[in-house]
Amino acid sequence: MAGSDRPGQINPSILMRSTGDSRRRQAACYRLEGRVAFITGGGAGLGEATAIRLSEEGANVAVVDINGNEADRVAASIPGALSLQVDVTDGTAVERAIDATVQHFGKVDIIFNNAGIAGEQQALHEYTEENWRAVNALNGDGVFYVLKHGITAMLKSGGGSIINTSSTAALTAQLNISAYSYSKAGVTGITRSAAVEYAKQGIRVNAIAPTAVLTPMVEAFIETSEDPEGFRAERENWNPIPGWPVAEDVAAVVAFLASDDARWITGHTLPMDGGYVVR
Repeated sequence: MAGSDRPGQINPSILMRSTGDSRRRQAACYRLEGRVAFITGGGAGLGEATAIRLSEEGANVAVVDINGNEADRVAASIPGALSLQVDVTDGTAVERAIDATVQHFGKVDIIFNNAGIAGEQQALHEYTEENWRAVNALNGDGVFYVLKHGITAMLKSGGGSIINTSSTAALTAQLNISAYSYSKAGVTGITRSAAVEYAKQGIRVNAIAPTAVLTPMVEAFIETSEDPEGFRAERENWNPIPGWPVAEDVAAVVAFLASDDARWITGHTLPMDGGYVVR
């Protein structure tokens, strides 16, 4: 799973870190200077990497997470960042967090609607109602609340860019994660609807659909599988591009979709899967 930088293949000023290298070079441009980003699930994984990347590209960042200590940790590593402890399944709490961000920074231009869980791995007929509802409360209701209150703020300030986190599980059939697949398919659907509803108001809404990315959540998912070593080995060659993407790979795509470079892109769910869904 370890990798190395490949300067001969990628502009060295924008190299992302490999799985085995915690270093990452400074972003090469400042496409997001003066903008404000609200990032849920910002205390770890994709959210943390994206908070760092957007800040490097000039954005002011609100790091939002249910774990206040982790939100504080990430925010402390980013100049001028705001830390907010929020359970996004609570619509009132989300509304207050958006309001706090606007009060602190003056507006919200970018939302990375990223908080989510995989839930337990079970055959559909073995699912408990508790597991089903927990996954859909966060991956479904939570996404809705962030969209609802985030769009309300953007309408007041003149527009923005929203990036939701879907999954390849929304686009393909995968075993023992039916609640997750169901919820992420819903993310893809609401992305399309919101994009069309708010395009004339200057709000773009897209989603990303990553394959498995090596994050703490995915590591936990692997360790709770029936055969962790086998699962890990299988996933090494799961996608046509071998190996694992890392969180910084996702952050780079979110930064693009948040920027004016993507100003004509809305309503799409972009697979980040090394070619998995087109096989």
